[in-house]
Amino acid sequence: MLTFTIRRLVLSIPTLLIIALVIFLLLQLAPGDPMAQVPLTVPPEVKEKMREALGLGQPLHVQFLKWLVQVFWIEPKVFIDWLTRESWLLGWLPDTALYQGELRVISWQTRSPVMDIVVQRLPQTLWVVGMAYVVGILIAIPIGIYSAYRQYSIFDQAGTFVTMIGFSIPPFFTGPLLIVIFSVQLGWFPFIYDTTHVVNDWDSFVYQLRQMIMPVMVLALQTTAQISRFMRASVLDNLNQDYVRTARAKGLSEAVVVMIHVLRNSMIPVITVIALGVPGIFGGAIITEVVFSVNGIGQLLITALFANDLPMVQTLTFIFAVLIVLFNLIADLLYGVLDPRIRYD
Repeated sequence: MLTFTIRRLVLSIPTLLIIALVIFLLLQLAPGDPMAQVPLTVPPEVKEKMREALGLGQPLHVQFLKWLVQVFWIEPKVFIDWLTRESWLLGWLPDTALYQGELRVISWQTRSPVMDIVVQRLPQTLWVVGMAYVVGILIAIPIGIYSAYRQYSIFDQAGTFVTMIGFSIPPFFTGPLLIVIFSVQLGWFPFIYDTTHVVNDWDSFVYQLRQMIMPVMVLALQTTAQISRFMRASVLDNLNQDYVRTARAKGLSEAVVVMIHVLRNSMIPVITVIALGVPGIFGGAIITEVVFSVNGIGQLLITALFANDLPMVQTLTFIFAVLIVLFNLIADLLYGVLDPRIRYD
């Protein structure tokens, strides 16, 4: 498996380079000018100097190569320096001091390094997205198993109805609907997510849970709908297999047959959905963060798009692409763990 992992990591490099090139060319074709927000009182020659300072006057291939060097060489050095200087995990190591003041990827909107802004916004997104995904998986898997085991029962029909709602209603409708019901009408939960809130006692912890409930519900609804249907179909397929009849003929209880024999084999296709759904849930969080004013990665991307901040948009889009490639690899590795028949070496 180690050889397979190394081979896949090596093959992912040209894949990510092609993706980066496509993202760069598409953004170059997009309309808009970062100088459009500059006041009209600024003289044209000053605007031209500002354009050169942002690197807009250089050829496209030069801009792309500079961005690659900044992302794949300079930013990793900054990250390694942070690990050995400030992190609790490797902070005991000597300071590497690899970064020597080279030019990093700079946001046109804030004039600050893009990755520094991403690191500041990432915890808020991970709190909401991570919690929503975990909650969605924990709800979806039992629902899928029991719906398959009690096929066409009232529970199965109710689960099918709820999952169809989750598939059909987009987040930009579910979010405002929950705000109207639970915030405006009932007043149970705050409709604006306070990203400056600090948890330091029980009351602040309860408030944090209250403000997370609605955005987590919106994201978890889609996750539950998707994974539960795949889980149900996979369990139904395995319940009719010969090894299940053999296990029952040996006198094993239904709980052992379903939760040990059927579940492990049923999880193989579901693992792909779960792994590949992680980048997708980040994409779905873009709308949810805007609806609930969560100051995370999604809202950062929307703000950068409206401001024509191409370095920010390009970097965030590339991060999403890296997540897709990474979780594809994780899904393939988990196949070998769940299914002994699969061997990569």
